[in-house]
Amino acid sequence: MKISSKEFRVREGDDVNLKKWPTTVDPVYKSKEQYQDLLREHVAQLSSQQQLLYASNRYAVLLIIQVMDAAGKDGVIRHVMSGVNPQGFQVFSFKHPSPAELQHDFLWRTTRDLPERGRIGIFNRSYYEEVLIVRVHPEILHSEGLLDEPRNDKTVWHHRYRSIADLEKHLHVNGTRIIKFFLHLSKEEQRKRFLARIDEPEKNWKVSLAYEGL
Repeated sequence: MKISSKEFRVREGDDVNLKKWPTTVDPVYKSKEQYQDLLREHVAQLSSQQQLLYASNRYAVLLIIQVMDAAGKDGVIRHVMSGVNPQGFQVFSFKHPSPAELQHDFLWRTTRDLPERGRIGIFNRSYYEEVLIVRVHPEILHSEGLLDEPRNDKTVWHHRYRSIADLEKHLHVNGTRIIKFFLHLSKEEQRKRFLARIDEPEKNWKVSLAYEGL
């Protein structure tokens, strides 16, 4: 049994209410053996498509992965990209901006890591952090040295939404195909995973007093 991507696809202009979207689905495999077979099949298909992407040298692919904390983004990247030639893709992770990054506009640090034609780029978090984490941590916004624009005004976020939309339209026109994923999980499942990070020694390194995000 396979889950159609259409069930979870959000198209431009669609309204989304995450409270109404399921955080669990029926298994797509009946056993670990079947899972391994499906993984090998999909990895082979992905590897073949990557070779065509590289050979044509006409398009770039940008995968944007946004998540709730503890949603398992690193594991997803590791499994999904396990069959891709590492010379053909690169992963970039965006956390708290550095002092040098704060001296530029908010899109600068992600724009410089965009994939070139023939390659796949993966953004582990992205410029969407600038309208998510920054919105609930105003100290980051204050450190970005905005002009005379009100730092707590709606116009800040409106302009950023517009900048992001304009950037993505520009990239599409110039050959970059953007695919975005949001990994959704329930608050209860998130709580269990946070506790596991404390209780399981091999996951202790993930525990930090600092917030994740930027």
